[in-house]
Amino acid sequence: DVKSKYNTVTKKVRILIVPGHEPNFGGTEFGNLKERDMTVDLANNLSEFFLNNSHYQVFVTRDKDKWTTDIDNYFKNNWNDIVAFLNESKTDLLKSISDSSVQRPKDSSVYHNDAPKNVAYRLYGINKWSNENEIDIAIHIHFNDYPRSDASKPGKYSGLAIYVPERSFYNSSTTDAIAKTVYNRLSKYNATSNLPNEEVGIVEDDDLIAIGAYNTADAASMLIEYGYIYEPQFADPTIRSKTVRELAYQTYLGIEDFFDQKGNAGIAYDTLVLPYKWENIMDEKS
Repeated sequence: DVKSKYNTVTKKVRILIVPGHEPNFGGTEFGNLKERDMTVDLANNLSEFFLNNSHYQVFVTRDKDKWTTDIDNYFKNNWNDIVAFLNESKTDLLKSISDSSVQRPKDSSVYHNDAPKNVAYRLYGINKWSNENEIDIAIHIHFNDYPRSDASKPGKYSGLAIYVPERSFYNSSTTDAIAKTVYNRLSKYNATSNLPNEEVGIVEDDDLIAIGAYNTADAASMLIEYGYIYEPQFADPTIRSKTVRELAYQTYLGIEDFFDQKGNAGIAYDTLVLPYKWENIMDEKS
């Protein structure tokens, strides 16, 4: 259904881009770097690519200072409905498991920090808004980190991973198909995470709200950890912006690949991206 939408004249593929964490709150930090700001920078680049392709309609949930007006108003006007939506989703899933109409999701293999209650409700609220607004693909943008004794120094883990819904969830199969084409693009020039259980590259998860915990997301929903915040391509300000833009472009190409548009994808790159290649970024640091 999503693929057929791409080729129609009257409909556009609706993309929701969710920069990880909240305006002015949350996310990991390394020195002066803040994940919550980096995710917006990547989101802005990614939305630019999509907006310059007439097949897509793009929505972004926030900038560095505030939620977009539609999302902010939705939180304010529908808070009780969001709480009810979560409770109903939990009840429906448990009932489906008990009567064997769906298989019990497998427990997540990677530990995640628990979100504060209000933050969790806002994430479920984004899922509910997404469902009501017929979003086709949701992309949640994050950068990774992990607890260690000295957080001021780089850690031992590096690389990217894409989280997708556990296979028993409604949006699993479509998400998995799209995530594979995105991962193929990103992994071409970026190492896969070496964190245990992330080394597979595409990680199934039943616990992340962003990708539809308790079957709360209709859209194909993926959460991309683009790398660890202390990695040199992010920590070094001389190449950070180019790196972030390139990651956004490879993500865009991955979505285009899903729609079998490889031959046309490079057109936007020539007009929107500075004339550099990924190899040149590496050369600058060698």
